[in-house]
Amino acid sequence: MNDKRLLLGDEAIALGAINAGLSGVYAYPGTPSTEITEFIQNDPLAKARSIHSKWSTNEKTAMEEALGMSYMGKRSLVCMKHVGMNVAADAFVNSAMTGTNGGLIVVAADDPSMHSSQNEQDSRFYGKFAMIPILEPSSQQEAYDMMSYGFDYSERHRTPVLMRMVTRMAHSRAVVVAEEPREQNPMSFPANPNDWVLMPAVARRRNQELIKLNEQFLSDAETSPFNKLTSGKDRSMGIIACGIAYNYLMELYPDGCPYSVIKLSQYPIPTGLVKELASASDRILVLEDGQPFVEEAVRGILPTPVPVIGRLSGDLPRTGELTPDNIRPALNLAPIETFDPCPLVVPRPPALCQGCGHRDMYAALNEVLAEYEHPRVFSDIGCYTLGFLPPYRAIHSVVDMGASITMAKGASDAGQHPSVAVIGDSTFTHSGMTGLLDAVNENSNITVVISDNLTTGMTGGQDSAGTGRFESICKGLGVAEEHVRVVVPLPKNMEEMKDIIRQEINHNGVSVIIPRRECIQTARRHAKKQ
Repeated sequence: MNDKRLLLGDEAIALGAINAGLSGVYAYPGTPSTEITEFIQNDPLAKARSIHSKWSTNEKTAMEEALGMSYMGKRSLVCMKHVGMNVAADAFVNSAMTGTNGGLIVVAADDPSMHSSQNEQDSRFYGKFAMIPILEPSSQQEAYDMMSYGFDYSERHRTPVLMRMVTRMAHSRAVVVAEEPREQNPMSFPANPNDWVLMPAVARRRNQELIKLNEQFLSDAETSPFNKLTSGKDRSMGIIACGIAYNYLMELYPDGCPYSVIKLSQYPIPTGLVKELASASDRILVLEDGQPFVEEAVRGILPTPVPVIGRLSGDLPRTGELTPDNIRPALNLAPIETFDPCPLVVPRPPALCQGCGHRDMYAALNEVLAEYEHPRVFSDIGCYTLGFLPPYRAIHSVVDMGASITMAKGASDAGQHPSVAVIGDSTFTHSGMTGLLDAVNENSNITVVISDNLTTGMTGGQDSAGTGRFESICKGLGVAEEHVRVVVPLPKNMEEMKDIIRQEINHNGVSVIIPRRECIQTARRHAKKQ
């Protein structure tokens, strides 16, 4: 019996994975991927089947844990935002070399226009780099269907599969028809156990096998149910529409597109279909959300010069999301009428919540640092990053997860003082601990502030991996007990906070200050439940 549901793209992936016989999801929260894991955590069937759904400490550990479940013959899913692929890259790339036993799908949710991200990278490059097949759904229904297809494909070819999402697909809703759930795989050991030991002799053999296997991936892309070439009457242009861009194209042509179109949702790029399109078109327009991944590749695929236009040519915006509106000029369609923003509406930048402990921490830190000449504060990624904005203007750098401590150490190595790192509780366990160990090993003259709000606040209040253990972790890494200080960031404690900050900045060595108070939003949710 088919089941119709109105689902986000993220939820369609989650339901598709559960119904495809999933045994475990491994993830670190990151917009726009977070809802996949949250859906599985709350799904009744997932609970009844004891599907693993606890948050991982970071994306690398998530990838490795999922690979371990695959080793045992079970189906596993890894979810992360695009920058998480940078963290998981070591395990992800090498998973192509080990191959899989149980099906393994890695979902990377890209964020064109950088709605909540520090860059606009395109995860399809990771799939090509690792020689791993890629799926890119054009609709929520395809996102659901690709889970069963992807797990089967992964097991048939003993390869991980990368699914690339974008923000609009992840966070928009559509009706999805769901199938009956399949049973989970029984536990089994790999038939090829030596492949999982990547000694050089094994890796060299597996590298040759993987290169050969990519010929099969290409052949499968040519005949994939998710790729198709539709002929049009107007040969002045042919279109390659990737993933959600196909949805935008069809929205503009509800009665049918006059041009020949390749709908592209499974990679490697099907060269045969591209050549067939080129033979019937005077030029080719590539519609893709993200970087010009396909546009660049098509230029090298075609045997004879055919003009290829898209983001690189300037016919489409070079950065940001594609939309049905901003692709109209490339299709020779008149722009739609737009309206200037209302002058009475004043833009409202994001800000730390009223009552947030980060506010009191920054207020105290700013007052103390005003006593020094040229202090520098190296921050990290989380709610506290908003300390860059008025009224605090408290931080001088934000680069990537965990970079606050290591940058503060590097600045101290160069002679900077005070050199302060501000990092959140979840980010510290994600990738800050190793940097602190570096600082301890060299007794670097830095002050580390672990602003602990007892949750992963920026992505909606998920559990934080180190809650209740930060003092022990810091002492275990070698920070002297007397220089691991805990404060409660409240206005009434301001003088105590300033005194502790001042003491630890003046200490010649590594010190850690932990301002600890529950996130105001999480506290409200807990109060409602009670």
